Amino acid sequence: MDSLGRAWQLGTIQLDYSNPERFDLTYTGEDNAAHRPVVIHRAVSGSFERFMAILIEHFAGAFPTWLAPEQVRVIPITDDQAPVADAVKKRMRAAGIRAHADARSETLKYKIAEGVRMKVPYLAVIGKREAEADLVAINVRGAGKEQKPAPVSVVDFIDRVAAEVKSRSLTLDAGIVRRE
Repeated sequence: MDSLGRAWQLGTIQLDYSNPERFDLTYTGEDNAAHRPVVIHRAVSGSFERFMAILIEHFAGAFPTWLAPEQVRVIPITDDQAPVADAVKKRMRAAGIRAHADARSETLKYKIAEGVRMKVPYLAVIGKREAEADLVAINVRGAGKEQKPAPVSVVDFIDRVAAEVKSRSLTLDAGIVRRE
């Protein structure tokens, strides 16, 4: 079932009458006459594109961390923290985490809203205090708009995300965020 409650069929077995005609396929039958074959196609998962569409529908685009194309988006609050955000992104990538640093000169609110819209599992925000103490403030996808992220050490966060990816968990680690 997908996110809208619809059932999907993946595997297919199809009789193909047009390709034998198109490729002028023939065989010699028991009567020594030429005959046009019927081709039987089977596909366990259907086409790759169909499988991806069903996967996207199943998760409503909000992939679990291990499957998400972008697992963490590192967001500096100001341009002053951009080098630190880039360094944190590189540390995450070295740990096998698909991370991106959003150092554009946009407002923090805009960058967070875009990360939420893109369904990035974790948004790691870096302000002046976080940059000085090797911390990140984490917003977790789906934890609500009123998140009051408590800063977490970069090392601990990387370890937690890497463990989540390795376990192929279907849920995000909401314990990273403190709510008030």
